[in-house]
Amino acid sequence: MHLHKYEKIWLGFGIIALAIFLLIVGITAFSQGHTPSGGMDMIDPKKVNETAPFDNPGVTKIDDDTYQVAIIAMAFGYNPSKIEVPVGKEIIFKATSTDVVHSFTIDNTTVNMMVVPGRIATKSYTFDKPGNYLILCNEYCGVGHHMMFTEIEVVEP
Repeated sequence: MHLHKYEKIWLGFGIIALAIFLLIVGITAFSQGHTPSGGMDMIDPKKVNETAPFDNPGVTKIDDDTYQVAIIAMAFGYNPSKIEVPVGKEIIFKATSTDVVHSFTIDNTTVNMMVVPGRIATKSYTFDKPGNYLILCNEYCGVGHHMMFTEIEVVEP
């Protein structure tokens, strides 16, 4: 197969540009400590209800400016079904699943986690406005998937 001189130049340019792009992405991800979404924490899906913090799901105050929300995703629902957090405080969401792959997505925020059995997904977020925020599952998890939603209420402290 014969390649024209200009084809070789453009092919070389494309390969070099791709290599530079991948190098930049790799270096920035490494230097900023990026990990797969949700980190690498593991949990036995059969013992979720016995393992902290999921043995007592809900909101826990860590300090004056930080709260943790432990959430269990299960067939067509979340435990706890009612979540109330203060506005302007850092909220650390920790989620896991007991059965199949779900997601934990808070509408109109950057919180969007895959919730996989055997893994603990973690995401930190600070709400800047009070109100009710819709929590959805974006992963098809069975025939009742369309009923899998709840709300998080953000209130003034």
